[in-house]
Amino acid sequence: MSQRILIAEDEPRLLEIICDYFRSRGDCPIPAKNGLEALELAESTEVDGVLLDIMMPGLDGLSVCRALRKRSDVPIIFLTALSDEEDKLLGYELGADDYVTKPFSLAVLYAKITALINRSRGNVLTGDQLSVGKIRIILSSQKVFVEEAEIGVTPKEYSLLLCLMRNRNTVLSREQLLVKCWGYDYEGEARAVDTHIRRLRDKLGEAAGQIKTVYKSGYKMEG
Repeated sequence: MSQRILIAEDEPRLLEIICDYFRSRGDCPIPAKNGLEALELAESTEVDGVLLDIMMPGLDGLSVCRALRKRSDVPIIFLTALSDEEDKLLGYELGADDYVTKPFSLAVLYAKITALINRSRGNVLTGDQLSVGKIRIILSSQKVFVEEAEIGVTPKEYSLLLCLMRNRNTVLSREQLLVKCWGYDYEGEARAVDTHIRRLRDKLGEAAGQIKTVYKSGYKMEG
């Protein structure tokens, strides 16, 4: 499965080298030249992992990490020339998953972010099944189970649940869910998502709590 990795680095040549390497491995690097651009891309694009240079003009990597952690558990690795322990501790406090100190091996960097992404995907596909917590979907038949009990869902509820599960721990706005799940791209329908979420929760029973409401933002699936 191709990984979409946001790479924020203000050194153009290094950014190009990292992107070329990840592209050569079959992944989709998303380059950002500074912190502000990285934050804008992270908010408008689905990403599986983030590589953040700490020392960037305008908005530094620590600030970007702080902002991202308010809405997502996406794996984050800092790229830094800093080796001071206090800087690393601050990064971990803000929610970073790991550090790579410059100069670094591209192979090691790739291995680290890939391992983090795989670990974060507690919902990784196993054959024809997708699981998050107590909820399991059989993709070929579009059947939904809570633990071992099958539950009946409508096509729209299924699409909504599948979208949330595939974007585990990521906050999705109502508008994003409309477009991703049902292809709606016009105003006036966003609140329909709330109705389907409520019905879906009723059917999920003891697993209903895995769908979290994020105030003024949308919904996310936890597991």
